[in-house]
Amino acid sequence: MTERAPMSRRRLRAALTLTLATCLTTAGAAAAASAAPVRTEAARADAWSADTGHAGAVAARADQLATLVRQTVDAGVPGVAVRIDDGHGPAVESAGQAPWTVADHKLAVDDEFRMGSNTKTFVATLILQLVAEHRVNLTDSVESWLPGLVPSGRAITLRMLLNHTSGLYDYTDDPAGLASVTGQDQRQWAPEELLALATRHQALFTPGKKWSYSNTNYIALGMVLEKATGRSVADLIDERIVQPLRLTHTYLATTAAWRPGHDRTHAHGYEPDAAHLGPLLPPGMPPGTSFAGPSHDDHVDTVGINPSWAWAAGAVVSTAADWARFDTALMSGELLPPAQLRQMRTTVPEDPAAPEATRYGLGLEEVRTPCGTVWGHTGGIPGYASQNYTDSTGHRTVAILTTTVFGLSDQKVAATYRPLVDAAVCRMLGKTVPGTAMQSTALPG
Repeated sequence: MTERAPMSRRRLRAALTLTLATCLTTAGAAAAASAAPVRTEAARADAWSADTGHAGAVAARADQLATLVRQTVDAGVPGVAVRIDDGHGPAVESAGQAPWTVADHKLAVDDEFRMGSNTKTFVATLILQLVAEHRVNLTDSVESWLPGLVPSGRAITLRMLLNHTSGLYDYTDDPAGLASVTGQDQRQWAPEELLALATRHQALFTPGKKWSYSNTNYIALGMVLEKATGRSVADLIDERIVQPLRLTHTYLATTAAWRPGHDRTHAHGYEPDAAHLGPLLPPGMPPGTSFAGPSHDDHVDTVGINPSWAWAAGAVVSTAADWARFDTALMSGELLPPAQLRQMRTTVPEDPAAPEATRYGLGLEEVRTPCGTVWGHTGGIPGYASQNYTDSTGHRTVAILTTTVFGLSDQKVAATYRPLVDAAVCRMLGKTVPGTAMQSTALPG
């Protein structure tokens, strides 16, 4: 097979597609907040007990979290919602938003967000459930399930799709899909069309020989799920994950419309307008690239973009609390038998030059942070970015959600957002960020 390097000049992944490059850092300091006013929902946390010492510690954590959220919004993020559960009491939560966004929606921690590539963990869970039921096998070839649709499909296994070692080109890098990603084209994509965007390109490498993140893998897996069960991916998510776990705000979005009756509970997402987006675009993106939607305050409201182009690779809608419930159920074995959970947590290095850095399992990342190893995934889809992590037991969870993706590429924003992520993850693990100036602002341990 002829190998081909990824088309880096068109790569959206660094700033958009369906994943968000991890912002967990080993060093960093919080930038000073600007003088701009910020609407901040008070961080919520009930007392762990009648013990006033415990109550005071919880209040201090909530205050510190609210400060970090406010600094991130001051730096330019339209909205931030954070939920931290360290396994020793009620979750600590905080949400903040820029004043100009309040007229659209008053942001709350329990709002519905588009979760982007966190969807992949759902899809991987469904595949592994079918493996446990002996309905599919990780060694099955793609050709056996999708005959004639994927070149070299006989050499690509379901495991390779799950852990991104297939070598398949990422369809979100194809210029033909850019107008849909930005909302300029609201067409309704079929999975077969998305797969065809990818397969008209040469493979990146021989299957199984390297690692390269590709959303195409999970489009193919979604098609396998539907072929194996006769059910839609949306129905499978609802029947096998949402209903058993009683997740009241989680579903796969298949059109631009949000779920009826939830107009007041979903967050609005934003991206910089055309005049301000240019410096944040990856090299090689077409000049004049812009998002479609109502414009105000140098931003575009992306809430109405049709996510059908993301489908099984990134179209799930959920909340911080719902995702925490899912993470807990997943890691504790409530959704998968031990054998399949071990398979999910069997990882390969994302960067062979740094094998001990972030590693990828089957729809699940193993991430080394300043305070220890966490498991989870990241997601980015126009207007929404998410980082959801848990410890190895599922007893501790954290969600950091923002109402922008491209906006996080701004240097001023990154200087506050990355420390926020570090502090939130470390607080989840019961620690503070070691060896950095963040110790002065991290949530107290």
